[in-house]
Amino acid sequence: MVTVGIDPHKHVHVAVAVGADGRTIGKPVTVKNDALLIPMLLKWIRSITDGVPVTWAIEDGRGFARRLADGLLLAGHQVVWVPTRLTSAHRKLHAATGAKSDAVDAAAAAHAAIATPGLDRHRIDERVRELRVLVDYRTDLIKRRTMVINQLKAQLHVWLDHTPGDLARPKHLGALNTVLDSARLSTNVRQALSDMAGEIADLNRRVTDLDTTIKELVGPLAPTLLHITGISHISAAVLIAEIGDITRFPTSAKLARYTGCAPIPVYSADQERHRLHRGGNRRLNSVLYTAAIVQKRFHPAAQHLLARHEPTKGKRGARRILQRHLVDVIHRAMTTDQATWDHEITRHQLAA
Repeated sequence: MVTVGIDPHKHVHVAVAVGADGRTIGKPVTVKNDALLIPMLLKWIRSITDGVPVTWAIEDGRGFARRLADGLLLAGHQVVWVPTRLTSAHRKLHAATGAKSDAVDAAAAAHAAIATPGLDRHRIDERVRELRVLVDYRTDLIKRRTMVINQLKAQLHVWLDHTPGDLARPKHLGALNTVLDSARLSTNVRQALSDMAGEIADLNRRVTDLDTTIKELVGPLAPTLLHITGISHISAAVLIAEIGDITRFPTSAKLARYTGCAPIPVYSADQERHRLHRGGNRRLNSVLYTAAIVQKRFHPAAQHLLARHEPTKGKRGARRILQRHLVDVIHRAMTTDQATWDHEITRHQLAA
């Protein structure tokens, strides 16, 4: 048995292979956190283990390493999460005095996994994984649609005096086709512009179909979450897809830091204040920003909160306070919803 310890980071992951006797196998490897991450890691481990079963021990930074863990699990490997306290303890045991590096941390994670057989194993809820695939695919379709719309508008400015508004709407796309039919254009130009308009219409249909599918999937999974003003079915799908198991955030404060909504204290100049956190998961941050804007317009309690804080914090500061409050509400709602998931799983297991 070979255990591979991984020290995860935002841009790269560092891996070290350790044998059952505790000795390092081969050389540590640093792999970019991109689309080729899983193939590169599997190619590396096959080159040094000759088909021996492998357990991947990842230091518990699931914000950075969740997709890595998913990919390894789907490739048929066993993945365990190593708490940072165990990594720290084994680093002191096995590393030279004062040694601290990514490779040392990865090796310590492997040693901790060998010494602690009962570590939390990574698992994938198929419903969450399904939503994750659909949400990512929808995001990709919208990016492609935006690109084609921008290309079409750039060309229309050359040939036409007026371009209808948001071409993601069928009404405006129909108006554009009417304009193209009546415009004096050469055959090739008309064909090119019509092809781009047709591609936009096709992407519009695919996004609409995905929205319908996502809505059907999210409804039973997030009834409490969907009751929050400003959280649509798509927003709820993004929250479930990005967060997955809400229990990995024991408190809403940790979720707030992960989403970039937790203010960071500043101690310089002998003035106690906080600044904006520009890190965190930007997709989740966008969902919270949208929810805050919707609540500002339609939710009386949110309007009261904003009115109370705007005189001292300003409009942006008050909105950030609202976003931080929304993290608490969302954490409670997702915890409630996930409890019903776990209850259903237990019921089905007992029935089987």
